[in-house]
Parts: sequence; structure tokens; C-alpha cells
Amino acid sequence: MTVLDREPTPAGAVEPVRYLHVLRGGGVSLVLATAVDGLPEVLHWGRDVGPLADTDAEDLLLALGRPVTPSGFDVPWPLTVLPTERDGWEGRPAIAGHVDGEPLVPRWRDVEVVSESGSALVTATSDSLTLASAFTLDEAGVLRVRHAVTNAGHRPVHLQALDATLPVGERVAEVFDLAGRWTRERTPQRRALTQGAHARESRRGRTGHDAPTLLVLGTTGFSDDTGELWAVHLAWSADSVYRHDVLAEARPVLGAGELLRSGEVVLAEGETFTSPDVVFVWSDAGLDGLSDRLHDSLRARPGHPRRPRPLVLNTWEAVYYRQELGALAALADTAADVGVERFVLDDGWFLGRRSDGTALGDWSVDPTVWPDGLAPLVDHVRGLGMEFGLWFEPEMVSPVSELAAAHPEWMLQRPDDDVRTWRNQYVLDMANPLARAHVLEAMSAVIGEHHVDFVKWDQNRDIVHAVHDRRAGIDAHTRGVYTLMDELRLRHPWLEIEACASGGARTDLGVLERTDRVWASDSNDAMERLPIQRWTELLLPLELIGSHVGPEVSHTTRRHLDLDFRMAVSLFGSAGIETDITRLAPDELDRIRAWTALYRRERGLLHSGRVRHLDLGDPGLDATAVVARDGSRALVRVARTVTGPRSLAVPLRVRGLDRSRRYRLAPVDGLAVPHGLDPVPPPWLGRGHLELTGAVFADVGARLPMLAPGTAIVLGLDAVD
Repeated sequence: MTVLDREPTPAGAVEPVRYLHVLRGGGVSLVLATAVDGLPEVLHWGRDVGPLADTDAEDLLLALGRPVTPSGFDVPWPLTVLPTERDGWEGRPAIAGHVDGEPLVPRWRDVEVVSESGSALVTATSDSLTLASAFTLDEAGVLRVRHAVTNAGHRPVHLQALDATLPVGERVAEVFDLAGRWTRERTPQRRALTQGAHARESRRGRTGHDAPTLLVLGTTGFSDDTGELWAVHLAWSADSVYRHDVLAEARPVLGAGELLRSGEVVLAEGETFTSPDVVFVWSDAGLDGLSDRLHDSLRARPGHPRRPRPLVLNTWEAVYYRQELGALAALADTAADVGVERFVLDDGWFLGRRSDGTALGDWSVDPTVWPDGLAPLVDHVRGLGMEFGLWFEPEMVSPVSELAAAHPEWMLQRPDDDVRTWRNQYVLDMANPLARAHVLEAMSAVIGEHHVDFVKWDQNRDIVHAVHDRRAGIDAHTRGVYTLMDELRLRHPWLEIEACASGGARTDLGVLERTDRVWASDSNDAMERLPIQRWTELLLPLELIGSHVGPEVSHTTRRHLDLDFRMAVSLFGSAGIETDITRLAPDELDRIRAWTALYRRERGLLHSGRVRHLDLGDPGLDATAVVARDGSRALVRVARTVTGPRSLAVPLRVRGLDRSRRYRLAPVDGLAVPHGLDPVPPPWLGRGHLELTGAVFADVGARLPMLAPGTAIVLGLDAVD
């Protein structure tokens, strides 16, 4: 929507024409105002202000017009969509660099804004650059911003920053983002908002175990379901900058962009650099409100997984490198018997791969382990009615490998430059078309021969000291990885890909444009997985989050956990198994059969409903609900991590139900009700069910049993009227 606005001008002067461009979607508005001179500015991003009439434009501009502030510039200045010092902005510039040593501070002219429905395109020129900035607000209220700059002059342009920024509400008082490490991804951190220009940089060459994931600015005391929030996510799988600026003379600003190293992007005449998408989300319903919008937006994508997410068995923590047809066939037999739908052969199948010290890059089947090739195993798996998947780490090369010996020039990190290995591996330069073509052909040969259904695409190291064509190489390498993924899927359109990076170090919406799920963590410790998955759910819906039942004793923490607890945690995701189930007792296999049947029965709800994280008033409880969009059903998991402060368990209160409908609450069929610490359980649980209205379940609740640490109960709520 475009609204004409005419500013008052001195008598006899030519009257400048200004416009409002209003993007609306999902209860959100973005209001852009064209400037008299220069780029447009954002007047509002947040709750939908509704349609604006022609007569509203002048008053809105007057209402938000900037005065001249004390001890500042002598004329008002605009906070534009790409702020720099030339505008009067003294925070981190959204665009930076130099042209033959001269600072890149463009004076934009010939500015044009074209808007329709939920999108706007801003174009402009300067002496050295042309700009095209796209703003797209979808029906979920999620805004994507992408900038593209082209060298319009004759001298090279050295680009050092191209961020997307938006002003936020001036009531923001707190900052929230995520951190972490290997096997402990997405650890929340929260702090008071302070004045200044703050930038959080990642230089890991991949998204990172410690990635911010979302940078959130919110009103005081915001929670899972309360508070007004503004958030940003960078849809990019490498170096990043998440930033917020709180300056005395401007509105708070939130933004993100690709971190560009010195000399990494140098544009010759006519060359264009396009930024990764920056995703902005607003919510007036707390953190779960942000997730609602992001989940709805992702589920509306044309390429979003539509068919039911198969229940997976991954062989890694069952056999590690000990691959042998007989043992794997027996594992497949048991997997099919308990209800597994996809069998994934992990690391160790290719030439010379007996440990993590060799063979990456040599993507041909090892004849010493597989004398008849993979066909006997693949045929056996398919004969049992399961899909077949395979592990690759396409971007990496072991120093001890045929590929490293034949093509040392293909490495992104040259061994003769004293670059350290990481997990005994180097990185192939995926910006090198010869290296990329070699990997594509090698992978395609195996995938095509066996019609592999699924690839677990791993990436097991940070990338440092990356050089491509004598320049910093992270940007070019990452775009090469995306190209490789795209070309592989073009050749094999049936193929599904899981993004794994030593667990959850590549969890971003850039890689998810070309993959079907992410592996949330290398930790299969269900206790550790509860917070990892909870905070992964902030960005992603459950069907995109790989979650497996691991061994009784965790590989990464050595913790012992009960099978039912492990199954309850894995249920809320794209579920699977990653342990040697051939060693389980008959009663344990019966419990897994019941659980796989539960997953198949409930995945339609789990993978389409709205996720609600419930604060029950007990810090030792982790409670997650998934509520059907029509309010007809809900599934709730309550897990105890540590003992609580009281001996009387708290009531379960569930948000999101239809308050006027009646619901039947009962334990689900497929997971045992744990023996609580109460000598006598709550009366309703003794009876086995309870019927109350959604309003009562939301505001009053039903008393839970006193769960022991390391146990969980999964309950269903079904509308009965």
C-alpha cells in the first residue's frame, strides 16, 4: 500500500513529494517513508497499524518527525534502511568499506521505492554503487530483508559490511540470545539492555555451536508467553554479526549481517554482492509468539517437508566404525521389527575409514569391509520396508587420504602454511569448481547407484585461516557449499538431507533452504537434550529437529537414563533411535514398539501444532505442550530434571486450548506412567483420566505426580465436545 504525503514547504518553493509504503502480514506492519533526499526510513515495525488513508500520511510523519536535539546536528536527520555517517548515524554503519582507500559512505540519489502487497523494493545509485534492497513480509508476519550492491564505477569497491537493520520499540529493556559449545548447544543468556553500539561476532566459518540463533530485544520481564519482542536471525551458515545499537539520539536499532573479513569481497566494475537474508520477527506474545510466526513461515515454504517424518535408526552409536554386514543386517531386522522406517548407515563405510584420522574425501565403498559393495545391505534394508540413508562429510578431507595426496591445491587451508587440523581434518575449498565437481560426482555415483533416500551431511570442524584465490575465503566457500547442495538435489530430486555439523553447529535458515532437518546436537543424553531442543524450537518447528533415543549410558556425558525418559524426550521432534537395539531385552523392545507406534500416531499433531513452553512454577520441571491449530487436541510432556522446592507437586496448567471446550486429560498409550515419589498419586491419575474445560486447564490445572529426577510423563488432551 502506498500513501501520498505532501510536506508543507516555503512559499514559492517546489513542494517535495513523500510517500508511505505500508507492508502488512500476519498482524504485523512495516511502514517505510520515502525521504526528500536519500534512502527511506522505517517509521514503524511491529503490531499492525491497519490500513492508512491518504489523510493519515501527513499526520503520521509529523507525529514521528525528528526534532533537532540539543548539542547535535543543526537539522533533523533520518534513520534510513541502510544507516551511515552521511545520514547522521553514529552507530555501527550498515554499509562500510572503501573505494581505493576512500571511505565508502554513499550519497544515494535516484531513489525509488516500489511496493505491493507484502513487499517493497528500494533502488538507488551513488557515485560508486547501485543498491537494490528487498523487503518481504509474509502471512506469518516474518520479514526478510536482503541487500544487493553493484559496483557502478571504474574503481574496485572493497566491501566490509552490509547489514540489515531496523529500529524497534523504545520500550525495550532486555537482551536475549543463545550461546553454547559442542554437545551443549543453544544455551540461553539474558541481560539488561545498555547504551552503546554492541556487536556479537562469530568467526568460526560455520554457524557455530555458540551461535546467537536469535538476537531478541524485549520489554521488561518478558517470558515464554508475555512481553513485546523484536528479534533477528541471519539466514547464513558462516561468519556473522548480530548487533544492536542504543544511542542517546536515536531509536534502538536491531540488525545482523554476514561478517566480511578484510579483502574478502572486492567488487570489480559491474560485479554484485548480495547479502544473505536477514529475518526479522516481532511478537506481543513472548518467546512462544516469536516461534509461532517462525514456525508458520517455515511450514508455508514450498519445499517444506510434507510427508510424515520417518522414524530413523542411525547406526553411529550402535556400531561406530565397526561395520560388518551380518551385524548391520541383524540391526536392520530388529529396527524393522520395532517400527523403524529409515535406516541410516553412518561414518565408516568408505575407503580406508577405520577411525576419524583417515579417508575423508575418498567417497567410494571400502572393498575390504564391503567386498560385494553396499548393495547387500541396501537390498536387505529395503526388503524390510525401510528407506536407506548414508553419511557423508563432503566439505572435508583427511591429511591421510587419496584426495589429499592427489590435490593438495584444493584445500581451503594449506597444510604447508602451518594450519592446525581439527578432528584430524582439513577443509576442501568448495569455491574451487574442480574440487566441488569432484565431490559432486563422487557423491552422485553412490547416491545414484543405490537410490539413497537420505544423506546425513556432516561438517565437523570450525574453519579458520581460510584462503580462496589469495583472499579470505569463508564467503566464497560457503556459497560453494550451498551450490553443491543445490546441484546434488537437482540431480537426485527425491533426496532428503540432514544438516549436521558436529551436532548443532549449522542450525540456521540458510542451510534449511536446501535441507530437510537439522541434527540438534551430538549429545544423545536426554537430560542435556531437553534445553537444547527447547531453544532450538525457538527458531524451528519440531519436524525439522532430529532427536534420537540414545544408549542407556550417554556417549558424551556417561549419564545413565531410563529408556522411557529417553523416549519421551525424543518423541517431541523428528524422532529416531541411535543405540544398539539388538542388545536390548525383550521387554525393552516391547516398550520401543509401543513408543514407535505412539510417534507414528501423534506425529501429525507434533509436526503441525503450536508449541507452548509452560512455566509451572517449579524450576525442576521442563514442560512442553503441542496444541492442534484447531484446538481439538494437545500433547504435553512434563520432565523432571532436578528435585523441586516443595513436596507437593504443582498443577499442570496448559495454555493454548479452546477455553470453551471440554477436554479429557489422560496419559498417552505408548509410554509408561513413571512411578512417582508420592506414596499415593494424585486422585485423578489413580482413576486414569480427567475432564474439564480448556479454561480450567489453563487457569487452575490438574495436580501432577511428584516425578523423580530423570523421569517424564506424556499426557494427551482430547476435546470431548
